[in-house]
Amino acid sequence: MSITGIVFLVAAALAVALVFMGIKVVPQSENFVVERFGKYTKTLKAGLNFITPILDKVAGKLSILERQLPEKPHDVITKDNVTIVITNTIFFKIVDAAKATYRISDLEGAINNAVTGTVRSIIGSIEFDEVQSHRDQINKKIKGSLEATCSDWGVDITRTEILDVDVDENTKKAMQQQINAERERRAVVMAAEGTKKSAELTADAELYTAQKQADAKRLLADADAYATKTISEAINNEGESAIKFEIQKRQVEAIGQLSSSDNSKVILLPNDIISALSSVKNIFGK
Repeated sequence: MSITGIVFLVAAALAVALVFMGIKVVPQSENFVVERFGKYTKTLKAGLNFITPILDKVAGKLSILERQLPEKPHDVITKDNVTIVITNTIFFKIVDAAKATYRISDLEGAINNAVTGTVRSIIGSIEFDEVQSHRDQINKKIKGSLEATCSDWGVDITRTEILDVDVDENTKKAMQQQINAERERRAVVMAAEGTKKSAELTADAELYTAQKQADAKRLLADADAYATKTISEAINNEGESAIKFEIQKRQVEAIGQLSSSDNSKVILLPNDIISALSSVKNIFGK
């Protein structure tokens, strides 16, 4: 083989090698950072990519999968001076490989330090009871504060979680005493409310009875008034003679009973009785 043929083969092999050197296949879960003469030029995304052989090189391969920082406890003092230990974890992912490579040297260490400062700042501004009852709101505040800090590092904070809130023994005892006192207070309140409800029901029953009695008296009074009115109307409508006759009739019956008595000897009758007898006689035509 001639020298020309050998050179051609070498050149061809070198060209093929350069082509393969320029081809970069990036996995779905990674980004490649490319430098040219030590300076960042571009980021290769997932799939088939091409770079300039010899001039360009892959300076770094970064995973863009969501990651979780190790659980870390933080000593924190709340607004009402309660010392607690908060254990939390952070989920994040790299969204800008260039920033994550060139703006920070220890990415996870920097995020951990930011988390510690953020947690102490937020928890220190609220009281202990709020830490227990407002975890979701605290997680949102921590996430929002970390996002502002970590965006300069090409990192997106996807989720924050407070896993545990622990206190010392003295605080636990004080909390238990407070819980017991609250339970006793609720029991007293419930008993008082029951007594109040019972008194209200008794008063309502008495009021109902009084109203019904008043209604009955009113009905009787109305009936008496109606009867009186009826009698008055009967008298006004020429009923007086009938009433007088009824009275005189009863007087005559009384005299008859008196005269039939065995002990009766002499009977003295008033003039009005004699008149009554005459009236009865006239009425019966005798």
